[in-house]
Amino acid sequence: MSARLVVSAPAKLNLFLHVTGRREDGYHLLETLFCLLDHGDTVTLALRGDGQICRNDDLPGVPAEQDLCVRAARLLQQASGSTSGVDIGLVKRLPMGGGLGGGSSDAAAVLLGLNRLWQLDWSRQRLQSLALRLGADVPVFVFGRSAFARGIGEQLEPVCLPLSWYVVLEPPVEISTARIFASQRLTRNSESVRITDFSGGVQPDFSGGVSAQPQCLSLAAIMARTRNDLQQVACAEFPAVAEALQWLSQYAPARMTGSGACVFACFDNEARARQVLAGLPTGMRGFVARGLSSHPQYDWAG
Repeated sequence: MSARLVVSAPAKLNLFLHVTGRREDGYHLLETLFCLLDHGDTVTLALRGDGQICRNDDLPGVPAEQDLCVRAARLLQQASGSTSGVDIGLVKRLPMGGGLGGGSSDAAAVLLGLNRLWQLDWSRQRLQSLALRLGADVPVFVFGRSAFARGIGEQLEPVCLPLSWYVVLEPPVEISTARIFASQRLTRNSESVRITDFSGGVQPDFSGGVSAQPQCLSLAAIMARTRNDLQQVACAEFPAVAEALQWLSQYAPARMTGSGACVFACFDNEARARQVLAGLPTGMRGFVARGLSSHPQYDWAG
């Protein structure tokens, strides 16, 4: 076993996000469809024999004690009883407050990587249960596949999406998830959907080595019949999000991911996606990414 691992921390998109209710503890009940992208952060883990967990790279505005990477490592160390430690390095590409799940994906990358580096051999389900203690979006990255999610995002069902390319725009604002969910404008009573409503005879892509055969979905049906309930709130409070959506909607149905600020549109091929991105107005920024059938480190959980 190598004493150093480099772990991918892919971005996610919420292809739709419906708020269906609210629990007594204040958490919102959601239905959402997660898609992983081949663009994201990179986490480096180097084994330490002294049990210390250290962060090598400063993250502006995030003290080490609040860093999800550090918290994930300490939580796994405590839960597993491991006496090993780790030096954590992070190359940050995903914007904070962008709705791409950057911090959550980083935390999941630490859990997956340390499961291997510390030779714990924990099951995926056990890692997902631990991941939920770090945040509602962390379990899907451990789950490692496109997924339909219910509850607060932890009830995950695998789905198959057609190979697609996405243009993702990054408005220059950082949005607080708590602020959006607290808004009086937010709709909290969307009707529940059935994932079978979006099947479109799409053939599954199992190139990621995943053997189970999930429901195959149509992106056109998803974009036509769903929405992001948080989008209207974010657009009202952050004009840059509305501006990005308006521009991208010229080329394909566009939508905000998560609680924002990033917005996306899907395309059938890379060439068209890059053509659209090349026309970005001055002052806007974004990237092109391919959807993933599974997490690059999917096999690192039992």
